[in-house]
Amino acid sequence: MKLMSGCGWTKVTTSAFRLLQLGNPKSPYSPIPFYYFRNPFFSTTPFNKSKYVFHKIDDALALFNHMLHTHPRPSLVEFNQLLGTIVRLEHYETAVTLITQMELLGIHHDVYTLNIVLNCFCRLHRVGFGFSVLGRMLKLGLQPVTVTFNTLINGLCIGGKVAQAVRLFDDMVREGYQPNLITYSTIVNGLCKIGDSTRAIRLLRTMGERGCAPDIVTYSTIIDSLCKDKLVTEASNLFSEMTEAHDIVERMIQHGVQPNTITYSALMDGYCLQGQMDDARKVLNLMIIRGCVPNVYSYTIMVNGYCKYKRVDEAMELFREMSQDGPFPNTVTYNALINGMSQLGRLSVAQELLNEMCAHALVPDMITYSTLLHGFCKHGNIYTALGLFKVMQNSGLKTSIVQYNILIDGLSKVGQLTVARELFCGLSFKGLQPDVYTCTIMIKGLCKEGLANEAYELFRKMEVNGCLSNDCSYNVLIQGFLQNNDISTAAKILPEMVSKGFSADISTATIHEKNQDLDNEINSTESVEPCRNASQRALVQVSLSGLHEFVSS
Repeated sequence: MKLMSGCGWTKVTTSAFRLLQLGNPKSPYSPIPFYYFRNPFFSTTPFNKSKYVFHKIDDALALFNHMLHTHPRPSLVEFNQLLGTIVRLEHYETAVTLITQMELLGIHHDVYTLNIVLNCFCRLHRVGFGFSVLGRMLKLGLQPVTVTFNTLINGLCIGGKVAQAVRLFDDMVREGYQPNLITYSTIVNGLCKIGDSTRAIRLLRTMGERGCAPDIVTYSTIIDSLCKDKLVTEASNLFSEMTEAHDIVERMIQHGVQPNTITYSALMDGYCLQGQMDDARKVLNLMIIRGCVPNVYSYTIMVNGYCKYKRVDEAMELFREMSQDGPFPNTVTYNALINGMSQLGRLSVAQELLNEMCAHALVPDMITYSTLLHGFCKHGNIYTALGLFKVMQNSGLKTSIVQYNILIDGLSKVGQLTVARELFCGLSFKGLQPDVYTCTIMIKGLCKEGLANEAYELFRKMEVNGCLSNDCSYNVLIQGFLQNNDISTAAKILPEMVSKGFSADISTATIHEKNQDLDNEINSTESVEPCRNASQRALVQVSLSGLHEFVSS
């Protein structure tokens, strides 16, 4: 069955093509009259290369008006090229309005003009209207091309409708249309984004069988997806295929395609996520041996991986190697290394890195300062942290609730609750709203100083102020009451926590294990309200007993 049938609306019976619902007036994809395209929110991208170059939309519009009034008028190809230029200027609604004007003046559209309009809808997540443009194309007797279906497939993938995109792809092939590299790459990318790497690999195999060789982008997309899914072994096998002797890779190499920096970096990132730093380093070395120059992103992946697994000396060694022989580190690289040093308490080295960073004209960002703040507070250097906070404020960076959370937590941990409370109470004057983490930090600090009742008041005020409690805030409060030997209050809060779907964490379970009076309090509460509390108590016991087994194991 051919997709096009004369000039009338064609009703297609295959599964994905039913989306068109051509000829069904009740369909959400019914044909839309062209005057509807005058709405100013459509977007598109060009399909044709253009000889026109403009920096201002007014110049392009002036040329369009000139072309309209030229006798004889320029060809439709000229108009399409100009429309492509306007689209590159990102004036999508203007392009659609001009296409409407062309039709009103009797300038008939071809498939390329309609592809531009179709792409407008798809880019703005209006794929249903895109299918209506396809219907319009068929009514005009125009044969869709591969680009038409590529655009619709891409639109579906952008909208998260990957399953529909795959069905459309299958029906496109069934109807006799030949997918190209863009078609396959779009589907592969869509499948990888939803985590269906296995199906993406199957499609990769199919490409070669159908005479469409995968390119480096296709391979790199799959490798990146596999590594992010932590399926590094499978990713390594695929990478081996790319560089050695597998059948599919041989076809790829015959087409002159070799792994590039993005491919190697994706695989390194996967190994780093798994903590397999030695394997990641082998990939970096292999990359260099094969003449593929690592970029700053490649090195930063390695530096961050080493720091994440507390191998900061190796991170520093690679960092120095990078500074001497490779691309110069950027702010992200410095941030990764500063974070690694800060977490291990090597704060003097972290400060030296900050100074070095500034000396090389790299501007510390919010992550740089927050990382150092956290390091100083974590290791009890609260006054140094406060000084750094002042430096950050003077640098012009706008502080957020994140930095205040770090400082309030640091102050509470060193017994400076009064200062922490002042910071907390002053947040509203700075235009900041405490979040659940801010409140939980204060609750923990208050309980530590024996002010559990004040912590409870703050806990109850959270929801009144629109800050919903979470499992962490419940656990911290319960732990606070248990540590302050207020068993009865803890017994009341614990069932409430469980009823909201939260569970006791390891710390709560450990404290409970040492204080069996909590069970008695829960039992006494059940005797007062047996019907309502019986199921809650069962949930509480399941939650705590599971954690007891974990703690004792």
